[in-house]
Amino acid sequence: MSDTPSSEKKTGAETINWDLSDLYTSTNDPELLSDKKEILNEAEQFAATYKGKISGLSAKEFCEMLEKYETLQDKGGKIGSFAYLQWSTDTANAEYGKLVQESNELGSELSQKLVFLDVEWLELSEDEAQKLIDAPELSKYKHYLESSRRYKDHVLKEEQEQILSAKSVTGRSAWVRFFDETLGAAKFELDGKELTEQEALSKLHESDRELRIRAHASLTKTFKDLGRQLTFVFNTLLADKATNDKLRQYPSWITSRNLSNETDDATVDALVNAVTDQYPLVQRYYKLKRDLLGLDEMFDYDRYAPIIQNEASISWDEAREMVMDSYTEFHPEMGKITGYFFEKNWIDAAIKPGKRGGAYSASTVPSVHPYVFMNFDGKIRDVQTLAHELGHGVHQYLSRQQGALQAGTPLTTAETASVFGEMLVFQNLLKELDDPKEKLALLIGKIDDTIATVFRQISMNRFEHAMHTARREEGELTTDRFSELWMEQQKALYGDSVSLTEEYGIWWSYIPHFLHTPGYVYAYAFGELLVLALYEEFKQRPDGFADKYLELLSAGGSEWPHDLVAKMGLDIRDPEFWANGLKSFEKMIDEAEQLSGELKNK
Repeated sequence: MSDTPSSEKKTGAETINWDLSDLYTSTNDPELLSDKKEILNEAEQFAATYKGKISGLSAKEFCEMLEKYETLQDKGGKIGSFAYLQWSTDTANAEYGKLVQESNELGSELSQKLVFLDVEWLELSEDEAQKLIDAPELSKYKHYLESSRRYKDHVLKEEQEQILSAKSVTGRSAWVRFFDETLGAAKFELDGKELTEQEALSKLHESDRELRIRAHASLTKTFKDLGRQLTFVFNTLLADKATNDKLRQYPSWITSRNLSNETDDATVDALVNAVTDQYPLVQRYYKLKRDLLGLDEMFDYDRYAPIIQNEASISWDEAREMVMDSYTEFHPEMGKITGYFFEKNWIDAAIKPGKRGGAYSASTVPSVHPYVFMNFDGKIRDVQTLAHELGHGVHQYLSRQQGALQAGTPLTTAETASVFGEMLVFQNLLKELDDPKEKLALLIGKIDDTIATVFRQISMNRFEHAMHTARREEGELTTDRFSELWMEQQKALYGDSVSLTEEYGIWWSYIPHFLHTPGYVYAYAFGELLVLALYEEFKQRPDGFADKYLELLSAGGSEWPHDLVAKMGLDIRDPEFWANGLKSFEKMIDEAEQLSGELKNK
C-alpha cells in the first residue's frame, strides 16, 4: 500500500503539517515527561491547602485559589492537547495512541484530586455564594462562578465524582478512541485504489455522477462491514450517557448539553421548531438543483454535486490568499492573527493515511495558542472549511486572555466566528464574479453548505433525540433500528425532493459528533442563523461593527451568550430571532431561482 494519498492531483497542501513544539517537541520531550510527573504532586499540594476549607475562604483567598487552579488546568490541558493533536494525524501510531491513553488516565487522576473544589463550591448556600460572586476581588471570575452554580442540583458527592472520573477512562473515553481509530484505519476501495474516509467522502462533491455513485457504494460497503462494531460502540455510549444522566438527575438526554451551552430548553426548542417548520425550503431548493443538474430524479449522492462540470482545483496558496484577504479586509487585527497560523505552522492540512477525518480548531490552553486541523483536497468547500476553522482559531486566540476558566465559549456561540469567517470569504468570492453562471454555481455551493449547517444538523439532532430515547425505552438497538430512526428523520427533511437510497440507511454510523459530544449538532444551526443575522447587521450598520465583533470574540466565555450577542444589537432569546435568520436563507434561494431563470432566458 502506498504511503501517499491516493488522490493524483497535487494542491500544495501535501506538505502542510503543523509544528506542535509550542506544546511539546515529541512524545519523549523531557518537559512533557516532567510535567506529567509534577502535575499530580502539584494537585495534591493544592488539595492539601484547600480541601475542606473553601467555605471559610475570604474573597482574596478564593481568588488566589482559582489562580492556582487555572495554572493546574492549563498544564493538564497542555498535556492532553498535545497527545490528542499528535494522535489525530496518525491514529494507527501505537506510540501516539499510548500517549492519548496515558493523558486520559492522567486527566482522570487530576480530576479526582481537584473535584472537591466544584463539590464544596456548590455546597455553599446561595447567600454565601452570592457574596463571593459580587466581591470586587473576584470580579474577573464573576461569570465562571455565577454560571457554575447552574450545576448545583447535578453534582454528586466527591467520592462518587471520583469514581465516575476514574471509570470514564476505561469506559466512555476508551470507546470514543476505538471509534476514531476504527474509522481512521478504515479503507475504502474505489477504482482499484484504497482511499481514506475523507478522500472517499470528497468524491461526493465531484461533478462526475458515475464517480459519485461508485464513491457512495464504496463508503456504504465499508460502513456496513464495520456495522457490527459501530453499532456496539453506539449502544455502549448511549447506555453510558443514560446512566450518567440518571445519576445526575438530568430530566432528558439533552439537558446537560443545554446547561453546558448556557442556554435553556425553551430557546433550543424554539430553534429546532423554527428549522423543522422550514424543511419545505430545503425541498424547494433541491427541486431547483435537480433541474440545474439536468436530472430526472435526485438521489442522496447527488446533493453536493457542483452545477458546473469539472470544477477547478484550488491550490493551498490560493486558498490561503482568499482567506487572508477576506479576514484582513474585515479587520487588520483579524488578518494579522490569521497570518500566524500560516507563518508559524499552526495548521495541519495534508491528507494522509491514518489521519482522522473532518476538521477542527483546537484551542489547546491559554498559555500556548490554537491549532487548526483539516484535510485539504482542493475544492471550493475546502476553502470554506479553512475559513471556518480559522474563524475558530482567531476566536480562540483572542479569548485566551480570559484565562483557563473563561477562555472557552459555549458551543452555541463557539460557532459564530467560524461561520462568520465563511461568510466573509463567500461574499468576497461572489463580488469577484461577473459570469452569472459562475455566480449561480457559487451561490448553490453556499446554499448547500447552509443546508448542511442548519437543516441537516437539526435533522441529526432529531435523530439523536430519537436514538437516545429509543435506547432508554427499548434497550439495546440493532443496526437496522438505528437505520430506521435515521431514515425517518432524513425523509422528513428531504421529502420527495431527494430519493434516499436504501444504502443511505447506514450513514449515521460514521458521524463522530454523536459520540464525541452528544447533543453538539444543534450548535451549528444556532451559529449559522446567528451569523446570518449578524451579517445583516454588518451590512446595515458597518461603522464600528468590526471593532465590536472583535470585542465579542475577545470576551470568550466571560459573559452569558445572550448578553454578549445583545451588544451586537441582537436578542437570541426571542423566538422570532430564528425566523429572521431563516428569512435570510430563503433570500438565497430566491436569488438562485432568479439567476437560474435569467440563464434559461438567455
